[in-house]
Amino acid sequence: MSRGWSLYIIALVLINVGGALWLLWWTARQRGAKPGTGGTTGHTWDGDLTEYNNPLPRWWLWLFYFTVIFAAGYLYLYPGFGSFAGSLGWTQQGQYQKQVEAADKLFAEHMARFEGLDLIALSRTPEAMATGRNLFANNCSACHGSDARGAPGFPNLTDNDWLYGGDPATIEQTISSGRQGVMPPWGPALGSQGVEEVIAYVLSLSGTAAPKDLAAAGAQKFQMFCIACHGPDAHGNQQLGAPNLTDRIWLFGGTPQVLRKTITDGRTSQMPAHLEKLGPQKVRLLAAYVYSLSHSAAAAP
Repeated sequence: MSRGWSLYIIALVLINVGGALWLLWWTARQRGAKPGTGGTTGHTWDGDLTEYNNPLPRWWLWLFYFTVIFAAGYLYLYPGFGSFAGSLGWTQQGQYQKQVEAADKLFAEHMARFEGLDLIALSRTPEAMATGRNLFANNCSACHGSDARGAPGFPNLTDNDWLYGGDPATIEQTISSGRQGVMPPWGPALGSQGVEEVIAYVLSLSGTAAPKDLAAAGAQKFQMFCIACHGPDAHGNQQLGAPNLTDRIWLFGGTPQVLRKTITDGRTSQMPAHLEKLGPQKVRLLAAYVYSLSHSAAAAP
């Protein structure tokens, strides 16, 4: 905060506190007459209901004085008086950090009982997964949905179809470091007719009806432009995050309209890194929970 703004805030505080004190003093001085002696405000309702001009009761007046004293004490102890930080040195950042540290300590105590378990064993521990479910709801559901079934552009985590791999170590790496997926725009290279041909071929890969002549021409263009990422069999490449195009599972949608936009303009997807935010213990627990979503305990040996 600049010196000018600090002085401006200090002046406002002093004016308000001084104004409150003056108003209390002025109110206490306006004594008026006792009821029945004619000291009224001149207002009368219903013919006989008269408003007297009497001062506030002393106990009530001292309550107002106490609020002013309390305000002065508060401004001495806590921030609020310009750039003065307060004698206690309290900050909202410090308060937040203390609460985070206390919560992390409780979480570490809770997780201590699961030390030594690998991610698969952890994913089959109901008590740990109850905590993992809460972590997912707080950190992941905004993108992947509360049921983890995703949305256009956000993968479904329950179907065991993975862009980068679904083994526990890879899931943990994805959550820790994040992912950056890029589908380059091919519209300029293919042209409008070429885009339609590739759309037809890609639809045919997953068994969707498409014009055979367009699909045949699209197969040739696929071999020229697409196999480097999606592979010659179109089964994708988990090292690159390139999806399998033969399984009818689509990240952004599999309609001709959506595919036209995907091929023409490309796509960019980002999974943010969570290690710095959550720490290794919570990332590990989240990885086990995500793994459990597509590997039920009933399938365990």
